[in-house]
Amino acid sequence: MARTAGSHSENTGPRVREAALKLFARGGYAAVSMRAIAAEVGVQVGALYNYTPDKQTLLFDLMESHMTELLAAAVNDVGLAPDARLKAFVIFHIEFHHARPDAVFIAYMELRNLSPENFARIEALRKTYEDGLERILCDGVAAGVFSVADTKIATLAIIAMLTGVNTWFRAGGRLSLEEITAQYWDMVRRAVT
Repeated sequence: MARTAGSHSENTGPRVREAALKLFARGGYAAVSMRAIAAEVGVQVGALYNYTPDKQTLLFDLMESHMTELLAAAVNDVGLAPDARLKAFVIFHIEFHHARPDAVFIAYMELRNLSPENFARIEALRKTYEDGLERILCDGVAAGVFSVADTKIATLAIIAMLTGVNTWFRAGGRLSLEEITAQYWDMVRRAVT
């Protein structure tokens, strides 16, 4: 396969990542070959190695980028009351993840395909995100506004519940994303009070 007419290295790299993201999310990491990624991009297989040393590194880079972007965008204004911080977290989590369904799917479902070293690095980033929510819950318990027996379990349950929206919500359905988010906020609020 010849190089796609008009292709340039500055846009081929991002196209490799976009193709891998799409293909990994649709078919699963294990089922996607470097040949399939190259075909999706329109380059020869050997050209992919100008952008990534191997498929494992590509998977890791996609996950790390997602987690880094998530952490950079997350807001936890400690100047606000814990309930306002928790509401902001719920809204942020649902909206951020809704806009990135393929990245979310890969970040949660393809952890098993990471090498032990890469898994540990992604888990550390995930823990940083989880710790932000747990801090909100701990602050709410300390302030007497939340009643949570185990903040770690509550943290994991809330994140799983909020991330689950991505598995079933579709725009144009019976309820808007804003209506779904409001209902989820109400469920989370009731779970911690």
